[in-house]
Amino acid sequence: MTTETRNPTIILIAGHWLGAWAWDEVQEGLTTDGQNAIAMTLPGLDPHDPERSSRTLDDQAAAIEEAMARADASVENPVVLVGHSGANAPLSIVLDRHPERVRRIIWVDSGPVAAGSVFAPDLPDTVAELPLPPFEILGQQASLEGLSPEMLERFRARAVPEPGPVLRQPVELTDEARRRVPTTLVCCSIPSAQLLELARAGHPMFAEVDALDDLEVIDLPTGHWPMWSRPADLAKMIGSAATRVD
Repeated sequence: MTTETRNPTIILIAGHWLGAWAWDEVQEGLTTDGQNAIAMTLPGLDPHDPERSSRTLDDQAAAIEEAMARADASVENPVVLVGHSGANAPLSIVLDRHPERVRRIIWVDSGPVAAGSVFAPDLPDTVAELPLPPFEILGQQASLEGLSPEMLERFRARAVPEPGPVLRQPVELTDEARRRVPTTLVCCSIPSAQLLELARAGHPMFAEVDALDDLEVIDLPTGHWPMWSRPADLAKMIGSAATRVD
């Protein structure tokens, strides 16, 4: 049986190179619909932080924990976490540490990572940060479908290089209770049927999905940045998933 409950706090966290600003249209849609949504910028992605290139996954996880604390997250008042793309590493750490404080986790063209995962294991220690690649290269790694020239121009202007330590640090996970947290996958650049097939086959990028106990899968066909290409639809999907309890 599915029921609805109103107004859990929704914390929006964007992926690599992005800050809270990336969610502006989605946050507006959620707020207009009566949802309590906040967006945050992870450590290392604040352009005004003079030490941003030295920030780590531990720093990012701690910042998410602080945001949860400000939202009074608890067993009685769990929050909803929304993670896009490369935010999956620090969010997986937080989910592992505090599964009882998370009502639902919503992955936007993303998903949970496995213990020991490293985003860029071959990135040399001498590389302090990773700038946003040229779009002709980025488009080979992630779909740019639905992004207008104006959107791409804003992306380029506001993108912040990703800290090297974040990309090289292994993800440490110990509590399998994280797999019992209700999970929603919003599948954009990879259709849900294909993603689930890869998960069942043990593909390292998706294998953790196959271990989840409570999984909802939704298709939102577009590119890898649906907060810009389909913000209204994404806001509705997040709002609906956030208020649903099985």
